[in-house]
Amino acid sequence: MDFNDKKNVKNLMLIVFGAILFYLGVKNITVVASAAGWLFGVISPFVLGAVIAFIVNVPMSRIEYHLFEKRGSKMKGQRGISFIVTLALVIAALVVVVYIVVPQLADTIKMIAVQLPGAFEAAKDWMLTKMSYWDDLRVLLEKITIDWDEIIKKVSAVLQDAAGAMVDSGIGAVTNIVGAIVNFFIGFVFAIYILLAKEKLGGQGKQILYALLSEKQADKVLEICSISYRVFSKFLSGQCLEACILGALFVVTMTIFRLPYAMLIGVLIGFCALIPIVGAFIGCGVGIFLILMVSPVKALIFLVLFLVLQQLEGNLIYPKVVGNSVGLPSIWVLAAVTIGGNLMGVVGMLVFIPLCSVCYILFRMYVKGKLEEKQIPAEKYLP
Repeated sequence: MDFNDKKNVKNLMLIVFGAILFYLGVKNITVVASAAGWLFGVISPFVLGAVIAFIVNVPMSRIEYHLFEKRGSKMKGQRGISFIVTLALVIAALVVVVYIVVPQLADTIKMIAVQLPGAFEAAKDWMLTKMSYWDDLRVLLEKITIDWDEIIKKVSAVLQDAAGAMVDSGIGAVTNIVGAIVNFFIGFVFAIYILLAKEKLGGQGKQILYALLSEKQADKVLEICSISYRVFSKFLSGQCLEACILGALFVVTMTIFRLPYAMLIGVLIGFCALIPIVGAFIGCGVGIFLILMVSPVKALIFLVLFLVLQQLEGNLIYPKVVGNSVGLPSIWVLAAVTIGGNLMGVVGMLVFIPLCSVCYILFRMYVKGKLEEKQIPAEKYLP
């Protein structure tokens, strides 16, 4: 290294300074974590606003295109009109879901509380009748007895303890709720500002990039941002469409087979299907439990129906609607869901699929560029 070159000396100083900061950060990891938590608490409303703006922008852009840009007409307030229409549609969808789910769910909980003891005994009698030739199983079932009065007493005691704990920590709970409401309100206002001035903010961001980076580096960053936005928006719209299709399939098929709670379970499975791969199975478990209270035979029919529709969804609907939108092979979708779920739970499952898709696209572009640079003939690596 030529130490007479000011650029080399500057780079060396930056490396040494970065190494010192890294060492101090590792040595004082508790302080760094506390500072990071405090900083995230400060900026969390704005992060929430950015997430809301990104999600709302996906349908809003299409509504704006179909209402104004496709027809070649432009209005001064078209962005505001598009936002209001989008917000109205989202609120209407939430109201419909709540109107369908909440009353049925409340009635179902009441029914379960009344019928659970009888339903358990009926299920046990049915199993004894149908599987009487399994002597060991029959003996085991006959030994199962449940003291429902004792269970009710224990549940009541747990609820009383929980109520007492809630009263004791009431001030903290109210403070947290108020804080969450304030953060959401700030984030929502910030999201509105982003949506109404996204071109201006985008231009300012580009100015900062070109001012701080070289033109080639700034172009590369903008290319990555463009790919990320395209993949995330396609994944979001594809996931929502796939959930609606799956929920509608369950409503129609359960109605045809005259299974109970068709609308409730269909909406529930559609909502849970927003969680990639595993979401529908969560809805299935709840659906089996609800139908089991009515009839074990119908619960078994629902399980078979779920397995059939799940195969249809996994092999036809999901690859066409979501898989093609993110351009990620199935094996990497499974890996992304597993890793994301272990690291960040449900949010990780939702984020890691498009994130891995972006990394996959960028790495594929890098590999193709290197192959072209080395002039490797396609016959050597194509199957």
